[in-house]
Amino acid sequence: MSNEYSQKKTVRKSVALPYSVVQEAMSVAEPRPELGANFNQVVTTALREFAERHRAEQFAQDMAAMAADPAIQAENKGISGEFAGTEMDGLKDEKS
Repeated sequence: MSNEYSQKKTVRKSVALPYSVVQEAMSVAEPRPELGANFNQVVTTALREFAERHRAEQFAQDMAAMAADPAIQAENKGISGEFAGTEMDGLKDEKS
């Protein structure tokens, strides 16, 4: 839903939330001028942060799976071997 139309569209949902969760969220939001006392903005921000956190977690899991893949490891070893001779190009040995 990243096209211009979907970004401007508003979805109305009725949700039942525990009072304590709402109170906690609103108390945390009050010192943030961009959120203030606007409950819709607090919920929107919370959902965006939730989605971003889960995308980041999925990316980390995907990267870990890729790093554990024997085919990827073999390819990385080959690439490292190809560039081994250039690792010190332009750098002086501190012992010299």
